Parts: sequence; structure tokens; C-alpha cells
Amino acid sequence: RAAAGDERMAYGKNKRLSKGKKGKGKKAVDPFTKKDWYDIKAPSVFQVRNCGKTLVTRSSGMRVATDFLKGRILEVNLADLNKDEDQNYRKIKLQMLDVSGKNCLCNFYGMDMTTDKIRSLVKKWQSTIECTVDVTTTDAYKMRMSCIAFTKKRQNQLKKTTYAQTAQIRAIKKKMADIMTKESTTVDLKDLVKKFIPNSIGNQIEQACQSIYPLKDVYIRKVKMLKQPKFDITKLMEVHGNAGSEPVVATTADEGTKVDRAE
Repeated sequence: RAAAGDERMAYGKNKRLSKGKKGKGKKAVDPFTKKDWYDIKAPSVFQVRNCGKTLVTRSSGMRVATDFLKGRILEVNLADLNKDEDQNYRKIKLQMLDVSGKNCLCNFYGMDMTTDKIRSLVKKWQSTIECTVDVTTTDAYKMRMSCIAFTKKRQNQLKKTTYAQTAQIRAIKKKMADIMTKESTTVDLKDLVKKFIPNSIGNQIEQACQSIYPLKDVYIRKVKMLKQPKFDITKLMEVHGNAGSEPVVATTADEGTKVDRAE
């Protein structure tokens, strides 16, 4: 009798079987109806200021949309930022630091080279020289910079290979580290980015190492942000040209302000 009672209980236990699937009657809501688009603004050192759009869920209750935008990191090709196809091997990282209306104000966060460009530079019968150094700008941004260079044939050289000796490589690396440190620690972040765009540091290293061993294809391969100073809105506005002596030109959606290229 006890067993029969248990059996009856088992039949009536699972009430969900008769009701069907849970949440069946709920209407599917498209999540995109709850989201807003924001424009991404690049710093004034680049020609194209409107570099894209980003999506965020609208503010509701205690959840503030701007908090979810701040800190986002995006990667943009330098060719798109400067309308120059010759710079398409450079990738610029930008970080959203503040939201003004529907605009997300970004600052420089890092730099890299495209994989296909690096692969095209690496060849047989030559030495590849790389150097990495940690630098701090005058406005307290700490970054890790990597430089890459390749040996080339001397004038009238008949020998097939251009391998540098270990002592020469050591001397070139020291020269690289010295130049990168000198060029970075004497300027602020904005001026340092101006040096990155035309590859002026790479050209300087190439000239300085000519006496040790002739080099070619000298580039700042990668820049990684290690530490940033405390956020300051006035500094960010200076980077975006909204503060300071120069007036800001109102731009259309597809047009950027004209920026003089650093030599």
C-alpha cells in the first residue's frame, strides 16, 4: 500500500508537463531597439576626426550608458585616419575616455603594424634587429616601444649576404634604445604621436646606425600603453583641439580638420 501511495505521488509531482514550455507566451523583443549609436571622435593630430560609430544599451535605472562606453578600445587603420593609402600598414589603437553628447572622445592608446607588412619585410640573407624599451612621456604616460630594422648591402657590395656581427647588433640595439628614449621622454603624448605618423624616429635611427652597419626598413613596430596618468578632462579637450589657442572648425560627418604633417 505504501508503494502504491508513492506511485500516485509521482504522477502528480511534475506539474510542468501539462503546462508546456516555460516562457512560451513571452514576446521576443529585438535588443537593438534598446540601444543608441554614438560617434567616435579621434584626436586632432589625425585628419579624419569621425572615425566610426559604436553601440550601447540606453540608460535605465541605475545603469548609465556612458559608464559602459568609457574605457572601450578600438583599432583604426592610419590610412583611414589620414586619408593616405601609403600608411595602410599602421594600426592605431584609441581609447574612449569621455562622452560629450553623442560623441565619444578618444585618445591614443597604442600602435601596431599589420602582419602582412612585417612578413613582407622579413627575407633571407639579412639580419633582423629588434629592440624594446619602456619610456615615460612628460605628461606621465608610460609606454613600451618596439623597433624593428633590417640590414642591407653596402654600396658596390658583391657578397650575397648582409649578416651583421653580434657586436654590431649590440651597438645598433643600444643606439635604437637611446634614440627612442630621447625622442619620447622630452615630449608629451600628443607630440609623440605626431612623430609616429611620419615614422621620423625610424628614419633617425637609420641615419644614426649608418656608421655601424647600413640599415633599411626601420620602423617603430609596436607601441603599448602600460600606465596612464589620472584622467583630466582639460588635457583631453586640448588633445581634441576644443581647448587652447587654436579655434575649432565645425566639420561635417565625412570631413576632418586639416592637420599639418610633422616633418
